Amino acid sequence: MLLYLLPLFALAMIIVPLVIAIRKVHAGVKFNRKKSILLNCGMFLGTMILMTVFMPVLASAEGAGAAAAAAGGASVGDGMKYLAAALPTALATIGTGIAVGNAASAAIGAVSEDDKIFSKALIFVALGEGVAIYGILVSILILNG
Repeated sequence: MLLYLLPLFALAMIIVPLVIAIRKVHAGVKFNRKKSILLNCGMFLGTMILMTVFMPVLASAEGAGAAAAAAGGASVGDGMKYLAAALPTALATIGTGIAVGNAASAAIGAVSEDDKIFSKALIFVALGEGVAIYGILVSILILNG
């Protein structure tokens, strides 16, 4: 039971500082942004350390789960495969966000000056979206390989 509650506790520790900061912004209360970021990073690192320490202890205490995973054919290599598949998608979407943000703002500025270049500007914005598609394709190839 504790094995399932610990990740929920970790998620709460990471999200609570963000929720507090968002509420302060909506209420119009001034707060120190650097302190808020440091608090969030500290909570994240503390959570990761706690998870690293307690999860193996709890998993070994509940040895039935590990035995069932071994009987089912799950291994560390499978977990690494899923992690390797998630990484290209995550990085590609971050790159897409940066590319589309820059291209779209430039396109809006250009279209506001000349309406005739709308289709050309739209093509450059769409090219940024292609990066995310390539990341998903790489992830699919990793999972099928």
